[in-house]
Amino acid sequence: MSRVEPRTTQPQVALLYRIDRFPRWGLSSLSVLTIGLGMLFVQYDIFNINVSFVQTCAQIIGGCTPATADQFIGLPIFLSLLGYGVGALVLGPLSDRFGRHRLLIIAMIITGLGSLYSTFSIDETHFALSRMITGIGVGADLAIINVYVNEISPRRMRGRYTSVLFFMAALGSALGIWLGLYLTTPMTPWPQGLPVAIASDSFTTGWRWVYAVGAILAAFSLILRLALPESPRWLIDRGDHGEAARVIGRMEAIATRRSPLLPEDAIAIAPPEPTISTLSAIRELLTSPRYLWRLAVIGATWLLGYITIYSFAGAFTSVLVRQGFTPAEAGIVSAVGLSGFIAAAIVARSVIDRVERKWWMLIGSLITLVGVLVTASGGDQTWMMFLGAVIMFFGQNVWVPAQYALTAESFPTRFRTTAYALADSVGHVGGGLGVFLLVGVLSQLPLLGTLLGLVSFLVVGGIINLLAPRTRGRTLEEISS
Repeated sequence: MSRVEPRTTQPQVALLYRIDRFPRWGLSSLSVLTIGLGMLFVQYDIFNINVSFVQTCAQIIGGCTPATADQFIGLPIFLSLLGYGVGALVLGPLSDRFGRHRLLIIAMIITGLGSLYSTFSIDETHFALSRMITGIGVGADLAIINVYVNEISPRRMRGRYTSVLFFMAALGSALGIWLGLYLTTPMTPWPQGLPVAIASDSFTTGWRWVYAVGAILAAFSLILRLALPESPRWLIDRGDHGEAARVIGRMEAIATRRSPLLPEDAIAIAPPEPTISTLSAIRELLTSPRYLWRLAVIGATWLLGYITIYSFAGAFTSVLVRQGFTPAEAGIVSAVGLSGFIAAAIVARSVIDRVERKWWMLIGSLITLVGVLVTASGGDQTWMMFLGAVIMFFGQNVWVPAQYALTAESFPTRFRTTAYALADSVGHVGGGLGVFLLVGVLSQLPLLGTLLGLVSFLVVGGIINLLAPRTRGRTLEEISS
């Protein structure tokens, strides 16, 4: 592949070259927090149903009891993930046309309205529809945020910064579960429950406050997003080199406050991509054997991985209640297990750029299998259940930031968000359908059979993911050339 010399006179190449010379991210601390809050909300929305749904179901769904909540949770999870797919497919491609920043604003407005709708839902139909609306905003947000982060990061640090945001996502998942535990389960001595929980016969609306907090988070994040810069790579792709230069200049000033730019001979950058219309870009994506293959591989791996992830993220507490645990006990196992998610985010930040992205899913699935065996052998030993849950949540999530990066890196700027949205939406909708069809069936098995059945999809996805392209340490333009 031909290379462009660093001192080229082509303005777009010179601008792209400046980004990859940054010694660190060129965003202010407030901007990093703003993007991080988006990821926090995404995972909060995914996990807030896990513990709280047992109370939601008993309150607004006729015939539901805590012991049968696992039979009802499939529909709201499925519609939520269907919304993810719709949002990613509809709003994601619009960000290729109208800009990442504008669609990040719209996505957060939709998520906030969906959470507010959930707060005041009066029956199963309204609750399920509210989850779908929230999912539309979250699905778009997830696709656009990951593309945005890849486009503003220097190539050697894309995985690292994706992992930084994933840590915020881990905090969001922990907030969703622990808040649900506090608001929707009765006060119970540790470790059978949470000693400071407040649900009681006189306080049965804690689940509504779980979603109200989501609406508040969305409003706060929306205000902060107004100050985010547009993606300079998107500006370059649209031919607005002047504005791109201004954005990069501000980023460069922040990135070089403590360290100088990397040496000119440290980076070679590929020629810029041609600027084409959105429809032409989509047509290229759907007719190119190369990109269709990447889309098929990555979409299939997300689908299989999401079946495992969302089964645990949304239904693990309900599954354990079906196995004979009380809602408080099951919620505590989920809540303690979430520390594995947080540990995965911390570990991923340090190691994600040391191993090729496509290997991480298989590594994570094997770790998850170890957690399954520990959990299933725990019996009445609470510490074994806790340890197994921690290992399972660690394995399920340690590969996710690498897969976020891999998905965004595998396609050119001209249809990066569209391709990401297609792969991610196939994964979310398929994963949601899998949860809808499988959780209620597999939860009838003994605990070991249930967990192995749910994790088997992640293992198969990890094997398929080995067919994805190699992206670690390569420029985005080189991967697409």
